[in-house]
Amino acid sequence: MSALRKVLVVDDDPVVGKSFDRVLSDKGYLVTTAENAHEALEQMRRGEYDLVVTDIRMPGMDGLELAETVKARRPWTPVLIVTGFGDDAAEKRAKAAGVTAFLHKPLSPEMIEDSTAEALRTATPAAAVMPTEAMSAEVAALEAAAETPSALGRIKDVALFLAAPFIGLVYAVFMPLVGIGMAAWFAAKALAKYPAMRSAGEVMLDVGKFAAAPFIGLAYAVLMPFVGLAMLGWFAARAAAKSSGVRTIAKAVFGPFVGLVFVIVLPFAGLATLAWIGGRALFEARSAA
Repeated sequence: MSALRKVLVVDDDPVVGKSFDRVLSDKGYLVTTAENAHEALEQMRRGEYDLVVTDIRMPGMDGLELAETVKARRPWTPVLIVTGFGDDAAEKRAKAAGVTAFLHKPLSPEMIEDSTAEALRTATPAAAVMPTEAMSAEVAALEAAAETPSALGRIKDVALFLAAPFIGLVYAVFMPLVGIGMAAWFAAKALAKYPAMRSAGEVMLDVGKFAAAPFIGLAYAVLMPFVGLAMLGWFAARAAAKSSGVRTIAKAVFGPFVGLVFVIVLPFAGLATLAWIGGRALFEARSAA
């Protein structure tokens, strides 16, 4: 390969971009990454790329919209769709837009290398697609698209922002009841089976479950409201802004709840483990006697 071929990988999961970079960088490719469609269009406004690889589910404009925009404005640029959530409708829409291939995660290094090489091998040269004048007009249109957020993307962001408080409230209110229900279920099951036990091992197993059940239920009752509040903060922060600072804001909101979860839940996990080990030790001592 005489010159570096430029590949643009668009995915809000940085692991995907790193995977493509790791596999392709030693094969004569220059890999650039973008976290969302708007950033990708801005990258394409500043330079030409030989291949665009995009995920489907991303904040704002999704991967299918991005593929349609790229193929409409730069039909000579091959596009690969990479996703873990594809379906037949999405695949048909991608093919209708002129997408070269629809790849399903997880991706192996061989799949990344082979699909990239095949897409570039079968790509139609830009000059064969449209005259230079028309090409310049389409590039200008792509630049305008990079500067204007998708209307559908804005609608999705607003919907997510409005739904976030209700999602968080459901978790905060519902999960404590789930925890209490689990505690009652474990205790009732252990007590109901006790009279019919056929061995000492079964007795000790259910005694252990009975001892651990209140701690499990209490852990759920105390923990889940914070999970709900953390989700609320995450959804709201992610939907409120789609800039490079979103992750920082989300971490700032999410971090205290993560710490509080560990502080609250781990003592109960430790007490439950203590009860289990103690019960098992008593059983083994009685068996040895």
